[in-house]
Amino acid sequence: MAETSASDKAYWAANIRIVKWCMVLWLIVPFGFGILLRPMLSGISVGGSDLGFWVAQQGSILLFLGIIFFYAWRMNKLDAEYGVEE
Repeated sequence: MAETSASDKAYWAANIRIVKWCMVLWLIVPFGFGILLRPMLSGISVGGSDLGFWVAQQGSILLFLGIIFFYAWRMNKLDAEYGVEE
C-alpha cells in the first residue's frame, strides 16, 4: 500500500474542513430559521407565507444549491493550489 504524502494529507484535510463548514451552514440555516426562529419571523411575509416557513420550504433548497456552487468553486481553487486540477 502506498504511503500518503504530507501534501495529500493537507489537501484532504482542507477538503474535509470545507465540507464540514458547508454541512454546518446547511444545518444551521434551515433548522435555525425554519424551526427555532420561526415564531420571531412569522410577521415577515415572503411569497404569501411567513419567512420561517419560506426558509424551511424554499430557502433551504436555494441554500443547498448555493453551497453546491460554492463547494465546486472552492474545490477548483484548492485543486489548483495542490496541483491536482483536471
